[in-house]
Amino acid sequence: MSFNKIIIVGNLGRDPELRYTPQGTAVCNFSVATNEKKRDKAGDLQDMTTWFRVTLWNKQAETASKYLTKGSPIYVEGRLRVEEWQDKDGHNRYTLEVHATDMQFINAGRGDDMNTSNAGNDFNQESAGSNDFSQSGPSDDDIPF
Repeated sequence: MSFNKIIIVGNLGRDPELRYTPQGTAVCNFSVATNEKKRDKAGDLQDMTTWFRVTLWNKQAETASKYLTKGSPIYVEGRLRVEEWQDKDGHNRYTLEVHATDMQFINAGRGDDMNTSNAGNDFNQESAGSNDFSQSGPSDDDIPF
């Protein structure tokens, strides 16, 4: 048995690009950045950013294209793939690509009309309320250890 699942919580690096296959299936691509702080050899904190390319399909693709913009916070689940390609100088390059199976909008506390639970209902009724990131966080009873 094998298992490949990734969860990413980050911000969109560019506006989503929606297109349709010749069969009419919606597909949406965008990039997500995650950030962490690490100490370098001198002991100074450095920001480390990791970029992921995300692909969504069908209704989720259309919903992402409709509601998300560059900088939007998002939660994404999917399968991680490493794509290898050559740049113009002939060097091998690698891109982390996520074939998303689920996404959640994260309300960044803005005063707009979109919130996590309402936007989530448009694309995935089952998971819209299960991971509501706009709340203060899990209680001690919710933590499994």
